Amino acid sequence: MKKLLLLSILLIFACSNQNDTPDPISKFQQSLVNDGTTGSNVFKVYKNGNIVYNKIVNSGVLGDKDIDDNTIFAIHSMTKTVTTVATMILHERGLFKLDDPLHNYLPEFENIKCKGPDGIYPCKNKLKIIDLLTHRSGYVYYLENGENWLTGTHKNLYPAYTNTSRFTNLDDFSKSVAQQPLEFEPGTMYSYGLNQALLGRFIEVVTEQSFYEFLKENIFDKLDMNDTKFYLTEDERSRLQPLRVNIKPNTAFNQTEYNLDGYTAALDGNSYMENNKAHFGGEGLVSTMNDFSKFCEMLVNDGVYNNQRILSSESIDIMTAKYTNGYPDPNEPGVFPDLAGYYIGFTFSVLENQEVDGTGAGIGSYGWSGYHNTHFWIDPENNVYGLFMSRAIEFDFSIPAGLKKATYSQFQN
Repeated sequence: MKKLLLLSILLIFACSNQNDTPDPISKFQQSLVNDGTTGSNVFKVYKNGNIVYNKIVNSGVLGDKDIDDNTIFAIHSMTKTVTTVATMILHERGLFKLDDPLHNYLPEFENIKCKGPDGIYPCKNKLKIIDLLTHRSGYVYYLENGENWLTGTHKNLYPAYTNTSRFTNLDDFSKSVAQQPLEFEPGTMYSYGLNQALLGRFIEVVTEQSFYEFLKENIFDKLDMNDTKFYLTEDERSRLQPLRVNIKPNTAFNQTEYNLDGYTAALDGNSYMENNKAHFGGEGLVSTMNDFSKFCEMLVNDGVYNNQRILSSESIDIMTAKYTNGYPDPNEPGVFPDLAGYYIGFTFSVLENQEVDGTGAGIGSYGWSGYHNTHFWIDPENNVYGLFMSRAIEFDFSIPAGLKKATYSQFQN
């Protein structure tokens, strides 16, 4: 039955190409270009061990660049999912417990401070490793003045701490963050932030390796992800996709007159210098479509790639368990309204209500996105992954929703 379904899907795509009639997926990709949401983009769908869709839609616009197999993308917060897997590899080896206090490994976090209605006070709760993995630490992304960056993005397009101009190593970064008062008691609620960047430093201390060395040895080399790294050589910079900027004034996200429209190579957000060792585990990686596809394939195949186990199925279960209720929950004001129908695991959003979601994805589908509109999801129920790459801001949660709707509509034909 599965083989028959796969053959039907392939025939649908083949017939649509022969008739020059856009299928729903490529039509959606083209609409993103036409309305200026992204520039050139590429999308891939894997099902039951086969790539059933893989298409590049180039904009042809001056300042943009055609995507090809060598194109490099800044994946920003999709880095968090790699760091989460790396952390779970160490957990499988028994090198720490999820409930361990962070200060057992990073002493600078022993005497942390919290914000309260009466001012700054010594936190009552200890900050635990699991609090970083679940974004329940109390750390957010910050502007220079200490405000939450997510609510004031256009005062600065990138956060203050995860900044390769400010820091050259993770030790200095970690010690600086430890001086920042937490927004609330650790473990008490969800707020998206710089947590996985701190986990990068934690991994360095536990392994006595640089964070990148550990990722390369335990994930990238095993998956043949040769173009996934925290830096770019001069040649690789020529392969980095330009950034499509489409920031409109007086919107819910941008309540200012700030307006940008065009393409640029000047707003990367990271220096990507080879000698800079501030390898931020929440936002610092670059990758290619081919490379990150292998990471997705490993996850959809329950932790196995090329007959080699990278991660245990038990670790995937832990990563995708429910730690935070999704929207709407008055006790969780920090969750994303755009992710209604999903709860939060270890960084990943996980589908629990198909009716609310309305995309056709299977229960338990999980994934995450990057600031420059890279998106992926893993659907274990249907043995599917989808991976979308572009470089564009504003960030837009409607992109993965639209891709899922178009993809699953094909499966239902």
